[in-house]
Amino acid sequence: MKAAVINQFGDTDVLKFEDIAVPSPKPGHILIKVLAAGTNRLEHYLREGSVVPEFPFPHILGADAAGEVARLGQGVEGFDIGERVIPMPGFPTDEKDYDIYPASLAPSFTLPGLGIWGTYAQYIEVPARYTLKDDTGLSAEEVATLPMALATAVRAVKEIGNVKAGDKVLVQAGASGSGSMQVQVAKALGAEVVTTVRDDAKGEFAKSIGADLVINTRNEDLVEKVMEWTGGRGVDVAIDNVGGDVLAKSIDAVKATGVVVAFGFTAGTEVTFDIRNFFFGQKQLRGSMGSDIKDLQWGLEQVKTGKIKPVLDRVLPLSQAAQAHYLIANNQVTGSIVLQPWAE
Repeated sequence: MKAAVINQFGDTDVLKFEDIAVPSPKPGHILIKVLAAGTNRLEHYLREGSVVPEFPFPHILGADAAGEVARLGQGVEGFDIGERVIPMPGFPTDEKDYDIYPASLAPSFTLPGLGIWGTYAQYIEVPARYTLKDDTGLSAEEVATLPMALATAVRAVKEIGNVKAGDKVLVQAGASGSGSMQVQVAKALGAEVVTTVRDDAKGEFAKSIGADLVINTRNEDLVEKVMEWTGGRGVDVAIDNVGGDVLAKSIDAVKATGVVVAFGFTAGTEVTFDIRNFFFGQKQLRGSMGSDIKDLQWGLEQVKTGKIKPVLDRVLPLSQAAQAHYLIANNQVTGSIVLQPWAE
């Protein structure tokens, strides 16, 4: 099969389009023909080598896919050859951990493209237990934008942030792949959403997916605008996709007893903030990583009702995976880029 393979860490040019042996499904697993593979910023960091110190090379990145059943491993029931499916973008690899909830707390939890070969390939082999039937009615390319961004957004906003109807929510970087899903999840839960962008075009996009207020942080003060919007109270929950110096602003923007969900670190992994505001305001800082199959199931139900829509930036052939990573690394993406493994 064809796959976008890395044999070392490095810049985008380490992604090579190569021939790799097709995996065989183990008992209880499914071999999926990948019709479309989604991309995420995490894969840019993995390719660089800034997340994990080493992989057993060659390695295939990619957590998101939409596909169809190609082969069934021994003992698999309930799936038909050719049926459209969506593999989970993260799951335990040890069957002894299958009943741990959420799955992201399992000792053997990993992502395709991290602990095992990923979706930048024509085929991927995954446990049947962590494969969902695709009844969205969407194209494979649209579906491939969803799994990781949607499932982790549901986990961060609904489960960790406990966002509910009537809440006011701040989503940092609302035009990103993760941020755009978090905005939509919060809106599906009945919240009002303010989000940040760094240019006006992305601001218009954020409004189009439901943001009630957009703040361009290049020329507007985040905390000041949030306080105006909330009558000086602050938001109930902030979802921080940025980290670095921005996390302190998220803390300042939430109300007393408010919650900040730390979700990303595009602005850096080192964080400094004034403990007094956090301490005296009795605020809470929570981390969110990964997801559970229940998160993706809930999110896909919202997709089917039209409350959440896929955000597809563009489609490229898998042979241009390096170009996709270049666009992601240089913040030239609104939503998600999808790769087509079978395109010429």
